[in-house]
Amino acid sequence: MYSLAIHLYAFVVALISPFYRKARLMRLGQRQTNAILREKVDRDSKYIWFHASSLGEFEQGRPMIEKIKSRYPAYKILLTFFSPSGYEVRKNYKGADIVCYLPFDTPARVNDFLDLARPSVAIFIKYEFWGNYLRELDRRGIPVYIISAIFRPEQLFFQWFGKPYRNMLRHFDHLFVQDERSKRLLGEYGITNVTVTGDTRFDRVWDVCGQAREIPLVERFLAGADGKRPFVMVAGSSWPPDEAIFIPYFHEHPEMKLIIAPHEIHAEHLRSIEALLKRPSIRLSEANETNIADKDCLIIDSFGLLSSIYRYGQVAYIGGGFGVGIHNTLEAAVYGIPVLFGPNYRKFKEAKDLIEVGGGFPVADANAFGRKMDELLTDPKALEAAGNAAGAFVRDNVGATEQILRQIKL
Repeated sequence: MYSLAIHLYAFVVALISPFYRKARLMRLGQRQTNAILREKVDRDSKYIWFHASSLGEFEQGRPMIEKIKSRYPAYKILLTFFSPSGYEVRKNYKGADIVCYLPFDTPARVNDFLDLARPSVAIFIKYEFWGNYLRELDRRGIPVYIISAIFRPEQLFFQWFGKPYRNMLRHFDHLFVQDERSKRLLGEYGITNVTVTGDTRFDRVWDVCGQAREIPLVERFLAGADGKRPFVMVAGSSWPPDEAIFIPYFHEHPEMKLIIAPHEIHAEHLRSIEALLKRPSIRLSEANETNIADKDCLIIDSFGLLSSIYRYGQVAYIGGGFGVGIHNTLEAAVYGIPVLFGPNYRKFKEAKDLIEVGGGFPVADANAFGRKMDELLTDPKALEAAGNAAGAFVRDNVGATEQILRQIKL
């Protein structure tokens, strides 16, 4: 039944691929996987296979990839993605020896992939549960782990009909989970090869923070005429519903400047942001030392800068909370600044934990956003306390990668 569902999914992707770019990229990319493996796999080397669904999971696993690469030079790294949003961004990632798409989880494709890749160890990241891959890895005696996993009672594994899916979990040699609740839940079903190690994303944002670079044009944007920097809010990974909340507030507060790094930077979205703005703004791609100084809003229309740009903010707003879910709150919190986000955050443990320690604040609508921003703008002690709480939260949770590495057998 499971394999039939995967075949059906693959058929649907093929059917819609002429009309949807992501489906087309996935289909074409998977077709190239076996050729990539035939060309690049070194038969005399041992490979550790990391699999990430998309870009977020890759960032979660990246600290472990890079530590293994530096500490265990006898191994090479194979990195696979399921989603084009991960592969297309990181297909040239230098930390891996081979990067490719993961073929659909059907028995024939699984066997072809494993015959060509011949991994010595497999490491899946967070939510990756592919039954045929797991079963075949187990049958071949290849150790397989999952890292930074998190489990909730409403997941398919724990429903009355979920036994076949729950049995997938029994193929893991060990499960490294984010919290005690996940461990207890698995234990209720007899899955006990589980260790709570936390979330490796904390290690990633900590590393990124230490490597954050100065961006001269942003420095120029923030240089006040009197030598003092204005109050700055950085809005990261924003969507139109987010922008409809924070841009009107920005209009009403001339004492603050705004940096917007939208989640999508296609022309239509950028134009829609500019149409909302009533104060002087400029795109980073059009900025220079002269024309940026008198602007109040800077729009970041390129990828790869957001994690460094958060360092310039006194407050961060993280987008996505009025849609399918918020984006990465930890990228901002690591700099010791308060983090605001929309109401759809409940599936994100780190967001709930940030709220609990006083470093994160959910806002249900424009009025709630305005009240919280008014407090942070006018009360320096409240701003400092919230920022300190956010920074300490990240700092106190660093170290998951080292814990996992001590237990994985290489």
